[in-house]
Amino acid sequence: MTLDIKSTIVNSLQSALADELSAEQIMNLLEVPKTSKLGDYAFPTFILAKSRHQAPQKIAAELVEQIDKAPYEQIVATGAYVNFFLDKGEFAEATLQEVISAGDHYGDDNIGQQGNVPIDMSSPNIAKPMSMGHLRSTVIGNSLANILAKIGYKPIKINYLGDWGTQFGKLIVGYHKWGSEEEIKADPIGNLLKYYVQFHEAAEEDPELNDEGRAWFKKLEDGDPEATHLWEWFRGLSLAEFQKIYDRLGITFDSYNGEAYYNDKMDPVVDELTEKGLLEMSQGAQIVDLTVENLTPALIKRTDGATLYITRDLAAAIDRYNQFHFVKSLYVVGSEQTEHFKQLKAVLKKMGDDWADEIVHVPFGLITKDGKKLSTRKGNVVLLDKVLDEAVGLAKEQISAKNPDLANADQVADQVGVGAVVFHDLKNDRMDSFDFSLGEVVRFEGETGPYVQYSNARAQSILRKAQRGVDLNGQLTLADPAAWDTLKTLADFPATILRAAREYEPSVIAKYALRLAKTFNKYYANSKILVEDDELNARLALVQATSQVLTQALSLLGVQAPTEM
Repeated sequence: MTLDIKSTIVNSLQSALADELSAEQIMNLLEVPKTSKLGDYAFPTFILAKSRHQAPQKIAAELVEQIDKAPYEQIVATGAYVNFFLDKGEFAEATLQEVISAGDHYGDDNIGQQGNVPIDMSSPNIAKPMSMGHLRSTVIGNSLANILAKIGYKPIKINYLGDWGTQFGKLIVGYHKWGSEEEIKADPIGNLLKYYVQFHEAAEEDPELNDEGRAWFKKLEDGDPEATHLWEWFRGLSLAEFQKIYDRLGITFDSYNGEAYYNDKMDPVVDELTEKGLLEMSQGAQIVDLTVENLTPALIKRTDGATLYITRDLAAAIDRYNQFHFVKSLYVVGSEQTEHFKQLKAVLKKMGDDWADEIVHVPFGLITKDGKKLSTRKGNVVLLDKVLDEAVGLAKEQISAKNPDLANADQVADQVGVGAVVFHDLKNDRMDSFDFSLGEVVRFEGETGPYVQYSNARAQSILRKAQRGVDLNGQLTLADPAAWDTLKTLADFPATILRAAREYEPSVIAKYALRLAKTFNKYYANSKILVEDDELNARLALVQATSQVLTQALSLLGVQAPTEM
């Protein structure tokens, strides 16, 4: 809807500007004024001052005289801006008709043409609990999958488990020194974490422990029966614990192929690197020199012959391309791995795999607690299941205070508490780091998930009280000025989805949901909705459209939308 309106404005301006600016340039220059009193869209004329040798104010006044005013309520020059006021009645009818008719498909697009997009996301390490540190990759990846599916791509969610590597050697050493089968059976993840932390504390005093850890990992790589048995046991226990959290978050995966899956797929990669003359020896290790690419060397094999992350990621990238023939391949991994993914793409390009251009690292900032980075190794970890439990508890308290007779209070508290944690993560620009404070997250007021959910529940309550449906053949024009910002925001949803997809940025959707909730609540506060008059049908249509779009926006974020709170 908004894209069509903006296109109309672009065409109007182009007819007056002859060949001075392209349609794309005009589109990018269009602004939304801070207040509707200044118009609905504004075109700044500063860019034309130099070529026309005129003051911007004079150019704006001339353009107003030259533009066809038929599609608009009015066009005025305000200083250096050409301000466009849309035809409110026509806009309201067209917007409400489109939103309600399309239902859940409002904002759908087929830009992706069912192209495959593997998304490497979540990827917790086996034998360690899922902490708040794992939340970002999990919920950003899930939301991107929802957004891309909405515009016609076929996302493939891959949980690239950290189920291989030196940490398993260290864990085996820790288990042998301090652990027992009974302890692990009593509290699998808690005790495995304890052994892991103990190992690192002890290794600071006795660095030779690290050599023991590396030796046990080499045994695991070589198929040692005891090492393999312990690895399989730890992996199975961990997956069962992870699944409980994924179920709470409502997140599913298409693949759990972790690092171990690529054990037999790395030799062909190393062989190809050798055949193409890309491998070099450096201090006993095998590397790919990336000097020309202004990158540090990619370490393919250590001096003891053990493989590294990049060896495995090369095998994984090639395997995913061969399997899915992807149009994009996303890696939702923290920003500290930026150099790694540059190396990965550079090595693939050297191997002649031009599809590496379609690999996209989607980085994100850190969650801190009391200003400190979360670290499993140092035992500074905030367990995700505990955070979700506390969030649900806080939600339950507030629901009990606001609506003590709510029939399904426990279910709603779960939707609100879990949704609050997810929404709080996703409302932040993904590159921003933030300090997590549960009290700020689970509030029904302010820029929170519960605020958006409550706004939707309020809309649903109005529709229930109305005891009548919306008649799409009835009057849908709405003259009430208080409805205007909500109508414009509703129309902006398809463009918002496209922007979120283009920027790989779920916060665009979260911020949109907050904006729509705010405009709707302002409308609700200033207008009597359930009044029997000629505009009742249009007002109910606005309420229904708002609920539909809020529900959709929350769904794209992976957050549920209860109809009562």
